[in-house]
Amino acid sequence: MTHAQPTIPLFPLSGHVLPGGTMRLRIFEPRYVRMVKEACNGTSCSPIGLCMLNEDGDVASNNHIHPIGTKVTIVDFEQLPDGLLGITVAGNELFRIVDIQVQDDGLRVGEIEPIGAWSALPLSANDKHIADQLNAVYQAYPELAIEADPELWQRADWVALRWLELLPIAATAKQELLQAPTADAALEFLRDLMDASQEYDS
Repeated sequence: MTHAQPTIPLFPLSGHVLPGGTMRLRIFEPRYVRMVKEACNGTSCSPIGLCMLNEDGDVASNNHIHPIGTKVTIVDFEQLPDGLLGITVAGNELFRIVDIQVQDDGLRVGEIEPIGAWSALPLSANDKHIADQLNAVYQAYPELAIEADPELWQRADWVALRWLELLPIAATAKQELLQAPTADAALEFLRDLMDASQEYDS
């Protein structure tokens, strides 16, 4: 007997949040207002799926949504000055979309399978500059910063995920790095990127 994959409402975005991260969102489309209300209609909020937009994809065939997304939980609500609903979500775990169904109002619901988390990886002395530069970004743009246990700053896997949230690189590149079984590929990508940046500045 086969077991059906769990389903989750999907919210495609140009911005990205990954496990361990947080993001504030403005909700205005009716289908996503419904999504939030249904997710939080009990004593706690059920998860929703934040997905990366595929700019080259086709909406009609649902491949405008990249297959790897982040299961998130709504942790805060607010009414914004413009009257719209504001929510804050926390990233929990990655998933891969197996199938997508479209509901009457256009909300997409996906069958998903979990993707294993990267193992905790201590930040080496040689990679300390990667964490230092992330902290510098947070200092310059405090609205991007997230509250985190100081011990997380000593983990290369956590630092790499925060960089992948922030970097303005193609979603396809992020998808490829997130499919890797460990953080090593992402760290190598970040080292090359920062080395190239230093050469450009010198």
